[in-house]
Amino acid sequence: MALRAVISPLYALGVCPHTALTMFPSVDGRLANLAILLASFIVIISLKRFITNRQKKLPPGPVPLPLIGNVLSLNTKEPWLTYTEWAAVYGDLFFVRLLGQEIVVINSQHVAETLLDKRSRIYSDRPHIATLEPFGWSDVFVFTSYGDEWRLSRRLFHQTFRPDSALKFRPIQIKQAREMIVNLIDDPQHYHSHFATFSSSVAMSVTYGYQTSPRDDPLVRIVENALAIGLKVMTPEKAILLKIFPFLLKLPDWCWGSSIKRDARTSTNCMREMSDVPFQYAQDHMVENSALGRFSMVAENLQRIEKQDQTSRSLFEGALKKAATTAIVGSYETTTSVVMTFALAMVLYPDVQRRAQAEIDSVVGQDRLPTFEDRTSLPYIESILRETLRWQPVVPLGVPHVTTGDDTYDGYFIPKGTTVMYNAWGMSRDEKRYPDASHFRPERFLDVNGALTDDNPAGYVFGFGRRACPGQYAGDASLWSAIVTMLATVEFSSVKDSQGKVIEFTPQFTTGITRAPMIFPCNLSSRSRTYSELVNVF
Repeated sequence: MALRAVISPLYALGVCPHTALTMFPSVDGRLANLAILLASFIVIISLKRFITNRQKKLPPGPVPLPLIGNVLSLNTKEPWLTYTEWAAVYGDLFFVRLLGQEIVVINSQHVAETLLDKRSRIYSDRPHIATLEPFGWSDVFVFTSYGDEWRLSRRLFHQTFRPDSALKFRPIQIKQAREMIVNLIDDPQHYHSHFATFSSSVAMSVTYGYQTSPRDDPLVRIVENALAIGLKVMTPEKAILLKIFPFLLKLPDWCWGSSIKRDARTSTNCMREMSDVPFQYAQDHMVENSALGRFSMVAENLQRIEKQDQTSRSLFEGALKKAATTAIVGSYETTTSVVMTFALAMVLYPDVQRRAQAEIDSVVGQDRLPTFEDRTSLPYIESILRETLRWQPVVPLGVPHVTTGDDTYDGYFIPKGTTVMYNAWGMSRDEKRYPDASHFRPERFLDVNGALTDDNPAGYVFGFGRRACPGQYAGDASLWSAIVTMLATVEFSSVKDSQGKVIEFTPQFTTGITRAPMIFPCNLSSRSRTYSELVNVF
């Protein structure tokens, strides 16, 4: 009763204490009420910054409420939807406040390239995400602040995954794609698991020299467990509550709201296991893999620093572990999600599948399976890959940047310390660029002659500037090998009930820093001409 009396004035102000639950669903309701009450006092310090900047012309945006800003107007579960709606009102660059956090949202590829690419000196840092350290995600250098540690980790990553080096992965990418087909045909019900194994297999081999099992691989399960919690809370919108109230991590286990601490502890343990176990495998099997001609990023770099002093070796190993962990997180989550999106599209748009298979049959013929040498001769397959990236962007708001200095764009002032987000979802829904944007239409990337246009969503899906995804070339090749091999060998179709009627469904998606289709009704069957050939391969 006392707590209700304390928070009742908030309702009079139009503030719903339970909004906190949508930002961090593990928070107990009563503790969230108290948290919002305390927030009303703590975020007053943000007014100082507001007063400092009020004489300067900030980008337009929705009018913030006192103290709490625009948080009540934001869909914190799917913020990209709200940002896209606001873009229609305020334009390609707008300004919002979430409690004490100032955010600039970019909704145009041109503006993103102008700021994040051409002014990367100012826009290459990352904001502090309060959930990063407590949830054990500090070993993913994607979130690391711009500096020497980040540069070393990225350099090690780039040496392995740069465009010319990524060409060496093509044989294993094709091999793993064909192995995935065997699993899909033998066990179609668990298609998501087979997608995940494929997505992890190339990165595990290249990074650690580890060969994944065709099914139920223990290291793949470790990766799945590690990402299950953290991906949901590794965003500024979800981390706000913990940023303001770090004491939530110190509550005793019996206390309301302590589920945050328990989730953080579980996530940290899983992330540590994901970083340590494969790294130790690479160390233990260096001699064995070298004798077999298997080389990996971890083994090659560890051999390179064997004669360095202990301090230098420790620093180098730390950066190497971050590079390796990032490779696994990126390959597993993004590649699996894109392949799931492709499968969903094939079920919902069977005409696209038929046209794609006709192209493969006409170019490749009946006697073999597609290889990378066929890629330039299969423009419609390429357009399907582009449309898959555009139709349901896997990272709809990218990974946030933060300004390291004041800047001005188009007459608008962008203060130092502002979180900058690029709305890839909004870019993908630009009706002028993509008419009927909600529908899956690969032909939008082909000209009247059937040739590919210059429009490639990879230009905004993989990020911008110095923080663009360094593994995009290897990722692109893995996706192409998976898509073309599946189209050549299997049929995706709707599931029917006992009466022969198609089972209708509404696709559901995971949310967090990434977005992916949840498991949906999907019938997978072999295209008869290929099954015997694939079985003989393995």
